[in-house]
Amino acid sequence: MCRHLAYLGPPVPLGRLVLEPPYGLYRQSWAPRLQRYGTVNADGFGLGWYADGDERPARYRREGPIWADANLPDLARVVRTGALLAAVRSATEGCAAGEAAAAPFAAGRWLFSHNGALPGWPERYGPLAGELPPAELLALEARTDSALLWALVLHRLRGGAEPGEALAETVRETAKYGDARLNLLLTDGTSIAATAWGDTLYHRAGPAGGVLVASEPGDDGPDWAEVPDRSLLLATAAGSTVRPID
Repeated sequence: MCRHLAYLGPPVPLGRLVLEPPYGLYRQSWAPRLQRYGTVNADGFGLGWYADGDERPARYRREGPIWADANLPDLARVVRTGALLAAVRSATEGCAAGEAAAAPFAAGRWLFSHNGALPGWPERYGPLAGELPPAELLALEARTDSALLWALVLHRLRGGAEPGEALAETVRETAKYGDARLNLLLTDGTSIAATAWGDTLYHRAGPAGGVLVASEPGDDGPDWAEVPDRSLLLATAAGSTVRPID
């Protein structure tokens, strides 16, 4: 499993969202409070953020644990953004290691993360992978369950699906192959789509306005709302809506 978060709102330093919260993503890398599977998330991390006037996000990813990166505190102190997706990784058995396997995955204006696992990976999911055109399958960034899910979501986005539709349909199709855990997170810098399917997901109004979506609360504030299991969350800086995934 993994932990991830996404933010939309007024520009703030990356560190305010990732490093400073008392129980935020940084601490969740070694001491998550609500994680249902696994105990640490030390198999890589990544941050993806958007700059004003540029719809293509920047990424900073590393193979090791977030707490071991000596460069991140300075980077997170000076870089400001109004849109962020960040994740810490706990690798699924049988999946590749390395920086390329760390979320967020990216294509064009999109950033994507997966918190979960596909039990029986990879053998059970051959038919699911077969739904992709060969060129897209060969272009997988890493040999991981998350990279396959990203390819399936991206294929639907390129086919004209709305973000929520692309996530929900990918979850429905993948769930046919076993008891998968499919908390997916997607942003284009102006909106967020996320699924709760097998693990926790929360949302709240962000600092100075906006919205924050996270695997678990970064503090003990009373305004965090849990997303029910098997639900789709859609959010913009103006607010969030939640509906069941049929």
